[in-house]
Amino acid sequence: MRKLKNSELNRLSVDAFRTAKKTPLIIILDNIRSLNNIGSVFRTSDAFLIEKIYLCGITATPPHKDIHKTALGSTDTVDWEYVEDTIDLVQKLKAENVTICAVEQAEQATMLNNFTVAPGTTYALVFGNEVKGVAQNVVSASHHVIEIPQFGSKHSLNISVSCGVVIWDMFSKLNLTK
Repeated sequence: MRKLKNSELNRLSVDAFRTAKKTPLIIILDNIRSLNNIGSVFRTSDAFLIEKIYLCGITATPPHKDIHKTALGSTDTVDWEYVEDTIDLVQKLKAENVTICAVEQAEQATMLNNFTVAPGTTYALVFGNEVKGVAQNVVSASHHVIEIPQFGSKHSLNISVSCGVVIWDMFSKLNLTK
């Protein structure tokens, strides 16, 4: 088995990415502190053709050298927008028939492996602050709360890891791996 060269990876150009059919997933970052986490979310979102990222509250915005360090140029491909108040954004997206899913540990949360996606639906996945998680008013306003099953002693994943796990799972359930 031979590793592929970068030239063999069939990467999209920035222009081709912008015009490519997007995955019906929107990412909402609710008060993320770490610039490296923000950059990592951009990079993962690029990998799976995510429709848009919303950066809310204290979440920093590009251009910033620490975001760029982990984003590796994906801030130029993935559509993004800053919105100050996460709950205002959630209400706007709900009015546009987007299904809001907070990714959080909460009472009556649906475990990710048990979450079923509906064809033709656009989902917004809300990821919260590294310490406080998704704000309670946002959790309360969400259509669903999804929890990543964890079996160790910490029951805590880095936000960029959580984002990667949930995006991959949703992407797979939408049958977009073909």
